Amino acid sequence: MRERYRAQVRAEIKQAALRQLAESGPGGLSVSAIGKELGVSGPALYRYFAGRDELLTELVIDAYNDLADALSAAISHAPGQEPRARLEAMVRGYRSWALAEPHRYRLLFGPPLPGYDAHAERLVAASVAAMNLLLGTLREAGDRAPTPPSRPLASQLTAWAQTHAADVDPAIALRAILIWSRLHGLVSLEIAGNFASMGIDPDQVFEAQLPALTA
Repeated sequence: MRERYRAQVRAEIKQAALRQLAESGPGGLSVSAIGKELGVSGPALYRYFAGRDELLTELVIDAYNDLADALSAAISHAPGQEPRARLEAMVRGYRSWALAEPHRYRLLFGPPLPGYDAHAERLVAASVAAMNLLLGTLREAGDRAPTPPSRPLASQLTAWAQTHAADVDPAIALRAILIWSRLHGLVSLEIAGNFASMGIDPDQVFEAQLPALTA
């Protein structure tokens, strides 16, 4: 019962933190304010999280896990299970999750606060699941790159793929990184409101880029 209560309180703290993130961004995250919202003192929350950075780390890991779940769900509902259909479903699922959870998406790809280590081992490990879905889909499709990457890039790509326990050659690893880079750029600009400020429909920009992403 004690462990169930602890898990429940931790979940309530994280939900309150997510509301703060949505309203004020990472800089507005306050353990004292969370305690006030939950009806306890701020110091009482340190029994559940050692500090604000640990709370942020848990939120980032949860976000990575939810993103991977969203991509898996998108793939499972792809209209047909050909690699390109799976890849398109994944790309659409990535964008949909980011648009639905912009405050959580922003946590994943940069230090949310000065001094916070966004590349800590736990965070890097949490990011693997989503990338592995992309690598697996591209491996099924096969290497269609006109030329393989040259050294030393090929060696770096091989080493990176091995950290993901992915048996893919450097050309597929490079495709995965380029697809993610382009998609992340599009999504980041969209949730920041850049396309809207230009008077351009982000849906049409995304659809125009989709064939290049899934070619």
